[in-house]
Parts: sequence; structure tokens; C-alpha cells
Amino acid sequence: MGIYTDRVLPHLMNRIMDHAETRAARQRVCAGLHGEVAEIGFGSGLNLPHLPADVIQLHAVEPSRVSVRLAADRIAAATAPVQVVGLDGQRLPLADGSVDAVLCTWSLCTIPDPVAAVREFRRVLRPGGQLHFVEHGLAPDENVRRWQHRLDGLQQRVAGGCHLDRDIPQILRAGGMEPTRLDTCYGFGPKALSARFEGIARPVSP
Repeated sequence: MGIYTDRVLPHLMNRIMDHAETRAARQRVCAGLHGEVAEIGFGSGLNLPHLPADVIQLHAVEPSRVSVRLAADRIAAATAPVQVVGLDGQRLPLADGSVDAVLCTWSLCTIPDPVAAVREFRRVLRPGGQLHFVEHGLAPDENVRRWQHRLDGLQQRVAGGCHLDRDIPQILRAGGMEPTRLDTCYGFGPKALSARFEGIARPVSP
């Protein structure tokens, strides 16, 4: 599993996560980003073509060196400079209140402690800053949820620790952020694999 996770999976994800539906979601979620942005789960840079011109710096957090290498051409073509600053979304190497926005796409499913990660997002945001996100997670329909629970162990093995059944709105709130826009839908493919949460969240006062 080490070779598969470290060397094969990044190439698969670079292809699987780059199709018309995911590109449309990335375009929506990246809209409105500006200034300095921290991206959690940078992957192979699939969000870079969708960044608005108002983004002046991207601080990328990504544990996979292979994924970062796959992003080389996208980084070279990006409209804003990209700096890979860390590996762990639970411990961001950024100062308190240092970024204007956090961008997180299909990443909270794999972070071991997603609530800790959201607390970090909150910590590094400047006043008025927001989290822009799209994630898959716990479906709104109980029959679909049952399948998600059944398949979750297999999903973790084949998709690098990815969970199907995380309650994304609850995770955001537990980490101190409240969605100000939240769209829930099913994407392309089996519902158990494609339940999606997309929107914007802001820090709330403790």
C-alpha cells in the first residue's frame, strides 16, 4: 500500500479529479478569492487555472511530493506565485491572521483530524477572511448513508485514507466556522461516492 499510496494514487487522482464536473465546482468555489490564499490539499494544482486574478499569493499545503511534481506545469502557468509551505493541514506553518482566505477542495475527507484542521483554518484567517470549500461527505439520505458506512473501510484503503461518511457541516461548526453558503447535492456517479457539500464558511466568535 505504501508504493500505491505514495506513487500510484497521485497520478490516478490527477486524472480522476479533473473532469467537467469537478472543474465547474472548482470554478465556483474559487470565485471571490483574493489576496493571499492558503490552499489545503493542493494536490497536483487542479485549482490553479480557476484562481481569480485578485489572488496575489498561494500558500500550498500538500503531503504528497509526487502530486507537487505533477503540478509543475500548472504552477509555471499560474497567475499568482505558488509557495509550497507545508505537509499537514492540521498544523499550518503560517502565522495567526496571515491569509485572506483558505481554499480546501476534496481534502477534509482524508485529514486524520478534520476538526483540528478547521481550527487551523480559522487561526490563520485575517479578520473578514473566509473558507471556500467543496467536499464529499455524509449524504442527506439515510439509505445512501448506510451504503457509505458499509463502503467506508474499502474507500480508505483504495483512496489513500479518504472517508465517505464525514459530516462536513458538523466538522466546520466543531472547528469554529459557520457556513454562510452551503449547497448540498449528488454529483456524477453512485450517490454513496458523490454526495457533495460546496460553499463558504466564516469564523465565529468563541
